[in-house]
Amino acid sequence: MPVQPPAKTGDPVGAIDTPAMVVDLDAYERNLDLMAAYAGAAGVVLRPHAKTHKSPVVALDQIARGAVGQCCQKVSEAEVLVDGGVSDVLVSNEIVGDAKVARLSALAARARIAVCADDAQQVAAYGKAARAGNVVLHVLVEMDAGAARCGVAAGDAVVALAQMISAQSGLEFAGLQAYHGGAQHLRTPDERSAAIAQAGERVRTSLAALQDAGIACPVVTGAGTGTFTEEASSGIWTELQAGSYCFMDADYARNQVADGSNVPQFEHALFIASTVMSATAPGRAVLDAGHKAAAIDSGLPEVWMREGVTYTQANDEHGLLSVSDPVRQPSLGDRVWLVPGHIDPTVNLHDWYVGVRGGLMDGVVENVWPVAARGCVF
Repeated sequence: MPVQPPAKTGDPVGAIDTPAMVVDLDAYERNLDLMAAYAGAAGVVLRPHAKTHKSPVVALDQIARGAVGQCCQKVSEAEVLVDGGVSDVLVSNEIVGDAKVARLSALAARARIAVCADDAQQVAAYGKAARAGNVVLHVLVEMDAGAARCGVAAGDAVVALAQMISAQSGLEFAGLQAYHGGAQHLRTPDERSAAIAQAGERVRTSLAALQDAGIACPVVTGAGTGTFTEEASSGIWTELQAGSYCFMDADYARNQVADGSNVPQFEHALFIASTVMSATAPGRAVLDAGHKAAAIDSGLPEVWMREGVTYTQANDEHGLLSVSDPVRQPSLGDRVWLVPGHIDPTVNLHDWYVGVRGGLMDGVVENVWPVAARGCVF
């Protein structure tokens, strides 16, 4: 049974039921415009990551501003995107299991579908499914860019897998997946630059090996909201996969930016609207938003625009506030806005986005759209 949205179009902000996931549409659109302009000026392709937003609505907003398509992590996410009108999707992950590979192949009859591989067994399975469906799957070799997660070693292993892909009918070698997830939240610019420079050397090694083997590499894709400027300026990466920039969370906001930097400054655009549900003691208040409303893996939510009020503890359905100044003590029924620590898993907790135009204080609900790929983890 579908869950009713917490607001309807035309409602004032104060009428939004809580907890609710609210998008400040003005800030959100500025973020989309800023990244699109940056990518265009840098001469790189933008392929935003849909694991952040899980929404064809957001995807099409990004594509309308010049993004080539979307990337995602799961076949089910790709299915939702294609159903929603996205015609170019990269599953920036390895897919294992006959049922999932068959679903991926079926999507390739409706859209351009790409996927990653770091093992010959994956390549064989992709080829078998593509031939059975009489489609073409575009396959990228994932190389370990330094995160020590998925991916083959740079150089000869990349060439060997690219050759296997090229030899399989139904498959097309589409390039390199070179994403360094571990670099995204290194706090200082120097740390992030050093990590991406090392990743770049691995990519160069692989590109040289592919060239020696006579294999063209049309795309090098990767990057995230924490490091996209490094990849864009490297002359190596051709495509950016940043995702969180559209909403921005508290953890990415903790990354330091160099003085005088031309790094785009994205705004917080996604918030959890919550209500004080208990205020029985001075210096303390309890919200109706716990860790079922905002993910806490990257830290507790931050209280927005309430000096002296700190979110200090999350339970299933309660969020505890600590108040340092009695004058700022929240009262029962007060609205409190929270900035999640980590956007992606927070989005996956909610059924609806509530889009507000005109700010969080006096704005009006302009649209309500579903988190269409919520729970799409398979």
